[in-house]
Amino acid sequence: MTEPQITELKSIPKSPSFWKEAWRQFRQRKLAMLSLGFVLFLSIVALFAPAISGSKPIVCEYKGTIYFPMLSYYSPRFEATFLNENFFGNYYDNLKENDPDSWAIWPLHFGDPNRPIDPNEWPDYPRTPQSSAPNSINWFGTDSRATDVFSQMVHGTRTALLVGFVSMGIASVIGITMGGLAGYFGGWTDSLISRLIEVVMCIPTLVLILALIAVINERTIWHMMAVIGATGWTGIARLTRAEFLKLKTMDFVSAARVLGVGHIRIMFKYLLPNALAPVLVPITFGIAAAILIESALSFLGFGPANSPSWGKLLNSGRQNLEDWWLILFPGFAIFLTVLAYNLIGEGLQEATDPRLRDGGSME
Repeated sequence: MTEPQITELKSIPKSPSFWKEAWRQFRQRKLAMLSLGFVLFLSIVALFAPAISGSKPIVCEYKGTIYFPMLSYYSPRFEATFLNENFFGNYYDNLKENDPDSWAIWPLHFGDPNRPIDPNEWPDYPRTPQSSAPNSINWFGTDSRATDVFSQMVHGTRTALLVGFVSMGIASVIGITMGGLAGYFGGWTDSLISRLIEVVMCIPTLVLILALIAVINERTIWHMMAVIGATGWTGIARLTRAEFLKLKTMDFVSAARVLGVGHIRIMFKYLLPNALAPVLVPITFGIAAAILIESALSFLGFGPANSPSWGKLLNSGRQNLEDWWLILFPGFAIFLTVLAYNLIGEGLQEATDPRLRDGGSME
């Protein structure tokens, strides 16, 4: 008798998850991936802006204590010790004069986004003229205040990305919450939130920011982000509402209700993860719109007073059209950043929508 042959059962490959498949589709779009890389590069520049260009040490040892003076660009309290000893921003000479044993690690480029550099503040640093063209010391030139443009560009990156991410973070929280409540509960809750969405859509963001500026004496970038976030959530809410209306009728939601799962858990554990894909697209486009609004307000002179901004540089260039570098560099930065976010949003839309994915062509 021959022994029975035992055939090995081949394991069935597990199908990829929705997000894994969406990421695979997104990676095949070259322009979207290039834009994502550019945004990541800007994020690194924004995060390490004081280490890239600044007039304060990244880290130094002074009288036996380690300090990080560059953090004063984020909060003045990190500079309190040196201001009490009358440093007034001149670290290079004062560190050696007050403590010969001190040492410091300096930024890659010596310059300051808020003030001109004094003569002899840095070795072989000459008196910087006003409205100077790009040169070996001031890589992007200087403005009418003799302030280094490269430093303003680097630190302005932080302002642009902060406005985009924080304002749309606020808008996302409000929009997803309001849209989810309207879509899940329906009835009078849906009617009330829908009417609120229509009212907010009638309020122009730019006009509301200008009205707020007229009331507030010391405007900051946080006021601008709060207004943009408080008025930019309507599109996110409407998409979230539509997704919740569709998903709540599906079998897995009915099964969860039969098992006694609460409303909050159904909304956030079962519905929200499945509704996020189409919501990410308007969030991405909203970041680009927020950067444009901040740049436009700064260009008109209504931006935050103490924050470096690309729009402020454009405004300086508008006042003197001969200073082409004040228009070229910030204008190019705004154009590329907004374009990158729009391309990322378009890539997300094609990667998460099967109809666009199958019917559209890849770059």
